[in-house]
Amino acid sequence: MDKESEKKVAIIAGAGVAGLVAAHTLLESTDIKPLLFEMTDAVGGISKTIEYKGNRMDIGGHRFFSKSDRVMNWWKDVMPFSEDSTVNDDRVMLQRSRVSRIFYMRKFFDYPIKLNIRTIKNLGFIKMIKMGFSYGKSMVLPIKPEESLEDFFINRFGKELYETFFKDYTEKVWGVPCSQIKPEWGAQRIKGISIKEVIKHALKSLLIKPSKKDDISQKDVETSLIDQFLYPKYGVGQMWDEVGKKVVDLGAEIVYNKKIVELILEDNQIKKVVIEDQETYKRDLISCDYFLSTMPLRDLVSGLKGQVPKHVREVGQALEYRDFISVGLLLNRFELGNETNDFLGYKIPDNWIYVQDNSVKMGRIQIFNNWSPYMVKNPNHIWIGLEYFCNEKDEFWEKDNPSLIDFAVKELISMEAIREEDVVDATVVRMPKAYPSYIGAYEKFDDVKDFIDTIENLFLIGRNGMHRYNNMDHSMLTAIRAVENIKNGSVDKQNIWQVNAEKEYHEEKKEG
Repeated sequence: MDKESEKKVAIIAGAGVAGLVAAHTLLESTDIKPLLFEMTDAVGGISKTIEYKGNRMDIGGHRFFSKSDRVMNWWKDVMPFSEDSTVNDDRVMLQRSRVSRIFYMRKFFDYPIKLNIRTIKNLGFIKMIKMGFSYGKSMVLPIKPEESLEDFFINRFGKELYETFFKDYTEKVWGVPCSQIKPEWGAQRIKGISIKEVIKHALKSLLIKPSKKDDISQKDVETSLIDQFLYPKYGVGQMWDEVGKKVVDLGAEIVYNKKIVELILEDNQIKKVVIEDQETYKRDLISCDYFLSTMPLRDLVSGLKGQVPKHVREVGQALEYRDFISVGLLLNRFELGNETNDFLGYKIPDNWIYVQDNSVKMGRIQIFNNWSPYMVKNPNHIWIGLEYFCNEKDEFWEKDNPSLIDFAVKELISMEAIREEDVVDATVVRMPKAYPSYIGAYEKFDDVKDFIDTIENLFLIGRNGMHRYNNMDHSMLTAIRAVENIKNGSVDKQNIWQVNAEKEYHEEKKEG
């Protein structure tokens, strides 16, 4: 028997961010062979880049920025970065300025909201006074117990600010009122942002001009307020394509179009898994020593074969997700709020725009030219992605591509953003289970988590694996910690769950 056949095997469900980082870390620090089963034909998961006729679009926006030096250095080891956006090297990350705004009442507002002349002018003096009183009231009165996301927002911003700038967009994302969403989403996404932090950041920006080095480190800046980030020249997927090649070169195996449908649980361990070919539906039984899962937790619970408590199975199978459609439009001209992008140059600076207006279904607009000029084939075109949140198999999801494109174009026309003749080309990308949901059965999520954590060789990592709205860096760190546990022989999973819950991720510093 050769040494290769004697190696222990870690099966990894999914070749997205967490799966690839887990494979890479296993290869660097252990003698365990990673075997990745990816149900699609590409790596990257939600962090892949789609190419359409030479134009590239990401599924959502993905900034390469982290409070973790380990993650920042990890990215830079894979792809060097450059401050020069005209650099000839293709395998490079560019240093980019972050601009994102809210589009509301046919006007632009800074995000996070800034207390400046434009905000006052756009809202009007009376509205500003109401917001001030509402915010002051929320600061003076006892903090309301946070039983919902609505409570979370009102405690931090007051009712007027919440209803003006948070409510409609958030309800587009989740499809239910904020009063029905658990507050954990706010804790993981909004984190330490508050009016106090916004004012402090604005004053610091006026008084201190950061150096180029400090632009990226930004250690003392709340994540939602960062001004600079790194971004691969040809989109987020370029990074994960590189990592995919690297882990294969190091000895991992990635098997595409294969879905894990059953997990055989014996003696408190996953002993074998059943793999199903997505084209032929042929099934194979594979043995493993460790199992790292980035697959949707609902699917994992459904696939567990063995002694699983009834209530755990019921809660796990009832977990919900929010799905995502992006309509890519190639345009000759794009105008919004009296700002225009045309062949004369890009005047709308945003990487992405939050569409707070509830008269349209779209939730965000990505301007891919502003993420990287290399995302668009012809620099005289504007290449945008209109993002819609829906549920898989609902009426909107089931629309055919021409109908979705027509719907998106009509929404932009209603916003006076384009004319029909401005559209050069269009495409549609669907992403199921893009966002693990914090509604419904999530209330009893800990029942599932606590049981799964008792399975000694099973490690939940990544966004869908943990049913947690993680960013890329959080997903990476969960994978790294899981492998460290394997290396150390630890069956305690709490250090994995602490990622995106510890103080450094929430930027909640104690007042001195």
